[in-house]
Amino acid sequence: MNHRMIYFTTGSVLITEAALLLLPLLVSIIYRETCAWAFLITIGITLAVGGLICLTMRPKDRTLFSKEGLVIVALAWIAVSFFGALPFVISREIPVFIDAFFETVSGFTTTGATILDNVEIMSHGLLFWRSFTHWIGGMGVLVFVMAVTVRVPERSIHILRAEMPGPIVDKLVPRARTTAMILYIIYIAMTALEVIFLLAGGMPFFDSLVHSFGTAGTGGFGIRNGSITSYSPYLQWVIAVFMFLFGINFNLYYLMLLRKFSSALRSTELWVYIGIMLGATGLICYNIFSLCSGFAEALRLSFFQASSIMTTTGYTTANISLWPTLSKAVLLTLMLIGGCAGSTAGGFKVSRVVILFKSLVGRLRRVLHPRTVTVVKMEGKRIDDDTLSGVHSYLALCTLSTVLVFLLLCLEKDSVFTIETNLSAAITCFNNIGPLFSPTLSSFSAYSGFSKFVLSVAMLLGRLEIYPLLLTCLPSTWLKK
Repeated sequence: MNHRMIYFTTGSVLITEAALLLLPLLVSIIYRETCAWAFLITIGITLAVGGLICLTMRPKDRTLFSKEGLVIVALAWIAVSFFGALPFVISREIPVFIDAFFETVSGFTTTGATILDNVEIMSHGLLFWRSFTHWIGGMGVLVFVMAVTVRVPERSIHILRAEMPGPIVDKLVPRARTTAMILYIIYIAMTALEVIFLLAGGMPFFDSLVHSFGTAGTGGFGIRNGSITSYSPYLQWVIAVFMFLFGINFNLYYLMLLRKFSSALRSTELWVYIGIMLGATGLICYNIFSLCSGFAEALRLSFFQASSIMTTTGYTTANISLWPTLSKAVLLTLMLIGGCAGSTAGGFKVSRVVILFKSLVGRLRRVLHPRTVTVVKMEGKRIDDDTLSGVHSYLALCTLSTVLVFLLLCLEKDSVFTIETNLSAAITCFNNIGPLFSPTLSSFSAYSGFSKFVLSVAMLLGRLEIYPLLLTCLPSTWLKK
């Protein structure tokens, strides 16, 4: 275990976070808000801690292996969440640290769950920081650091694989840093394009920025209590389409940039993703038609909500609790599936669903024809046994983690915390979706400090896909062997 490299990289991440905090500081200065002091103090603290770690832990050997990559990712995400919560606490806009930590973890993990009952009273600087954490965490904190840092650790592909969601993560080009740069160039371009479309629809510049950050990171933090409801149908369509686009594997966009359209369009995961989205939209549209003023409204509401839930963004344009049971059941299914691997979306991932389905079909064939040799393929390539085993193990861990979080939440004694509310909280936080689908609560503010800590861990587990945090907590991981 290369301990010095682990701490040095974590320190570098904190220095990068201090630099990123300059943007919300600038916003606070522009709007002449007192929270500018909170950002200045936080930048000073974060820079001092990160710099001290880098100075005292400078490694001689910069090589990383899989184990170090997993630990670095876990520690870096905990560190940025801890220090990222300080502006909320110092400004006293979220005075309780566990509340601020919950809000920041929700931002970086692109969950969008909130403890704020009235978001419109927040200052512009802190609203910007909330949504900006979505944008940073969407592609990955360490992926961003790799993209902007000249020197990166050797074998840094292990960091990329530990942080990027999905069963298989490969480099687009031979160097991991170049891969990170390509991903972020695509990410920035798509974010800028959304800002332009929103501005064209009359949305103010500040609103366009924060909603583009929330859409790009598929996070869902908004600046109005009604989420996207009060915006025009055009703006709702723009956000819905971009949520859908950010739920697609970014490797396919790279192939399209190289004009390898046929290779991109042969993606099984892409067509399954499109098929599920269209099927869910059609079914919900039919089911809620009688509640709408016409087909156009029904189509817009159904596509927006299907896109928002499947990509785990969490923006809303309607009161889903008033929808028929079938529509809510469809949304719950989309919630569990999630977006594509290699996208900014959360959830189980479409690729894993496809692999599980093909694996199940193969097992049924072997039961009927014992001598038949079955091979599971994905994107034209054979899926090895380790990957298949990993998918099955991850499904089991997801189920166990969600159940454990649910049981811990059931320790709450107040009658408002019903079984449905606690189950919704466990699923929405672990799958990084955001909204609390509850008939009794509109936010997570009523939960105790212990429950908020449990839900914060659940969000980190879901975003990092369990293994980095799990292995970091094991004593055997830290042995020098």
